[in-house]
Amino acid sequence: MKSNLKPSLTPIASAVAVLAMTVAMSAQAQQVDAKKDDTQQITVTGVRASMQQSLNQKRNAESHVEVITAEDIGKMPDKNVADSLQRVSGVTTSSASGNEGGFDENDRVSMRGTNPSLTQTLINGHNMAAGDWFVLNQSGAGVGRSISYTLLPSELVGRIEVNKSSQASLVEGGVAGSINVITRKPLEFKKQLTAEASLGVVYAELPKKTDPQLSGLINWKNDANTFGLMIQAFSEKRSLRRDGQEILGWSQIKADSATAKTNPDLSGAYYPSLMGAALFEQTRHRTGGLVSAQFKPSNEFDVVLSGFSSKLDAANYNRNYMFWGANVINAGNGQTPEAGYTVANNNGVKTLTSATFKPVAGTTYGVYDQISRPDAGSEVNFFSADATWKANADLKFNGQLGTSKAKGKTPTQDVAEWNVGIGSGASYRINGVDNAADWKLGNTNYGSRSKDTLGWVFGYQNTLVNDEESWLKLDGEYQLDAGVFTSLKFGARATEHKRDSGAALGQGPGCKNAAGTQAPWDWSQSSWCPVGTVAQNDPAKFPSTVSQYPSNFGSGLGGNFPSNIWYYTPAQLAEFNKYSNRDNNGTRLDYGTQFALKENVNAFYVQGNMEGEGWSGNVGMRFVQTKESVISTKTGPGPGQKTSDFGTFHFEKSDNTYNDVLPSLNLRFDVQKDLVARVAVSKTMTRPDFGALASAISLSPPASATVPGSGSGANPNLKPIRSNNFDASLEWYFAPRALLSGSVYYMNLTSYVGIGQETQNHLTESAVIKEAKMYPYVMSVPINTSAKVKGFELGYEQPIGANFGVAANYTFADAKDAKDQEVVGASKNTYNLSGYYEDDTFNARLSYSYRSAFYSGLDRETAFSQDATGTVSASLGYKINENFALSFDAHNLNKPTLKYFALNENQPRSIYQSGRQYYLTLRAKM
Repeated sequence: MKSNLKPSLTPIASAVAVLAMTVAMSAQAQQVDAKKDDTQQITVTGVRASMQQSLNQKRNAESHVEVITAEDIGKMPDKNVADSLQRVSGVTTSSASGNEGGFDENDRVSMRGTNPSLTQTLINGHNMAAGDWFVLNQSGAGVGRSISYTLLPSELVGRIEVNKSSQASLVEGGVAGSINVITRKPLEFKKQLTAEASLGVVYAELPKKTDPQLSGLINWKNDANTFGLMIQAFSEKRSLRRDGQEILGWSQIKADSATAKTNPDLSGAYYPSLMGAALFEQTRHRTGGLVSAQFKPSNEFDVVLSGFSSKLDAANYNRNYMFWGANVINAGNGQTPEAGYTVANNNGVKTLTSATFKPVAGTTYGVYDQISRPDAGSEVNFFSADATWKANADLKFNGQLGTSKAKGKTPTQDVAEWNVGIGSGASYRINGVDNAADWKLGNTNYGSRSKDTLGWVFGYQNTLVNDEESWLKLDGEYQLDAGVFTSLKFGARATEHKRDSGAALGQGPGCKNAAGTQAPWDWSQSSWCPVGTVAQNDPAKFPSTVSQYPSNFGSGLGGNFPSNIWYYTPAQLAEFNKYSNRDNNGTRLDYGTQFALKENVNAFYVQGNMEGEGWSGNVGMRFVQTKESVISTKTGPGPGQKTSDFGTFHFEKSDNTYNDVLPSLNLRFDVQKDLVARVAVSKTMTRPDFGALASAISLSPPASATVPGSGSGANPNLKPIRSNNFDASLEWYFAPRALLSGSVYYMNLTSYVGIGQETQNHLTESAVIKEAKMYPYVMSVPINTSAKVKGFELGYEQPIGANFGVAANYTFADAKDAKDQEVVGASKNTYNLSGYYEDDTFNARLSYSYRSAFYSGLDRETAFSQDATGTVSASLGYKINENFALSFDAHNLNKPTLKYFALNENQPRSIYQSGRQYYLTLRAKM
């Protein structure tokens, strides 16, 4: 693995830094001359004005907060909220939810060396339900609590608050911190009638497609400024193509295998299970809007009603043409590589990095998956009512109630898996992480299907995950004149969160009888079906024509591997899958995908706000009670058992109650006129990932009555993740719109969730255990352990002359668990560089973002880490007049490759490239 201790600047990043410093040095003389005239005043608008507003809010806050305003977002090359957040120190973004590999748009946000589930995202101070479009992130062990920022277009935002230290009055749920996305309110607009619209197009380089991007806003308020109505809407479509090479897991040659006996140097060596040329294409269409009504009949009373909806249609098609190493080598009991193979040894980990396998008739050297999901998608909505009442000059109340619902759905998967390279032989060579591997299946003609046979038909249908949260809270603040205490905040909050999924239907190869229902398979027939039935595995049912991978597929990945590959179109696959076994009689239901979770949370807090000579702050306590109920699906017989082609399952309910007392202290010191120091200590908590609590539990009953059984899966008895935190920062506001800051932080995660083993009792009835009873099992499951995260942040912002400016930040995070292993999601080094120019007519910005390698968890029982990556974005803006402006935004200008590896860099997992995207937008306002 590459060392992350010393971040290295890429040529593009170096250019940005050198340009910024050069302009800064050349501007110093102008600044000195300006100081000679004390009456000189410079009025700034646009990005510069919003930067000053953001710094003012940060400076005056009682806790450690970063603020981004709407003007910041509008003038940056940002297409969703995560794009804006990635430039905040201590914040990192990822373009993937789990281990599916990244795409070309930021999707998840995390803080200070932790995974996204430990950072809470709020909308106007409340939670939002979560839904994902990708099937592997909708259910299963890896499903987290973070929300997908692809559902949040940046046009909705009034401002964003990033809370790096906790307060008793903040909603619990973010161990590392919380992000509050605040939408605009109707009465905040200056004009009585405001109308804004943007009409744009986006061009994606790899798919070579242009799609429309539309959004609009209308806001009206009455003359008395007592009622206002705001309506926002958006419709944004874009096309995506991701070229990649995927190695789906690494297997080991067993010490007692035939290969290990004849070739001892291969004993224990890892080899690629599957190595494929993966083409992913998708159309994303995001639609929705926000409606907000505000009533303010007096200065003492204010009510805001808001409704939001966002829907992402995410039809996608994934093809992966693979060398089938697991079938060829078969843990050392299959084919032994020819002489000349190479083995790399990295700290005792052996990897078979190159090998050649001679052709053997009848051996299947490759497998080819085609998976189309024509109606995949996600959606989220919320309704909230927020009221503020000033009872008198000293007492104020705020109440909020609402509900949010989300869905992640994959109703259809049209699938065909083909046996390829039959009798062809194979060879491969690993080229490290930075380049794709070389591999081939002998002399196979990859563009022709004529010699390929159907291997299987799989794919879940009707996958639907529902997520819902309802909340009710009441906050109060009473002004005090009691020594250092200036006011007392207090409040209570109650929420109910529910998440569930039914049993998905797992399709298989079809054998249709005269009634149109599935007949039993007949493996004596080449079609797998009884004579007289309609067999899906009948070449006459295969589509007659094929298409080819794009001619430039994989050209940016390095390596030499198959690229001119045949495929069926999504429409052809859908027609072919009409012959699949999708009988809806219960026989094809996989109850292992079924789960239900319910959380009822009650919280109470009290917080004292303080102020003295040159200092201020707050101290408080928040009490949280979590009642958690999980219905788990377990393999084997038991209460309420159900049986299908996938086995026998039963369901068990687990109920737990957890109480947490969360103290916090925040202190702010005005050291000098322009120097602010902060110190904060707190205890925070969040709840474990949904997948860790509520995915399926697989049990292998004991082989005898004297030994325990074994199993794996979820752990519904996980405790909340708790952390004791320390944060200290120093902020120097050395000039208008300028800041130099540094901070240190430490998190002691006393109940972090990792993977381990623990003994659990499960109801057992088997051939060995005749009478059903509770029996011990050694389970490989998520467990509560501990972890520590420590690091520091540096930030710098400065205008240069009247029109130029630069910004930079750097974050260092050292995150290890109790076993001294890397914490999921922790990049040791993260930094951002940007430079901008703005005058009354023209603006430009160039930004570079970098994060070093990080561990992402387990995938197919193999370690999965993402290598370092950096991206360049740019924007240009031209103000035509007071009503019209034109902008041009470019993303991924450096065409970054996303690279992943397993135990070390001799074991690459994936390499992807999605190309550049260009946005051209006309904005109009009145």
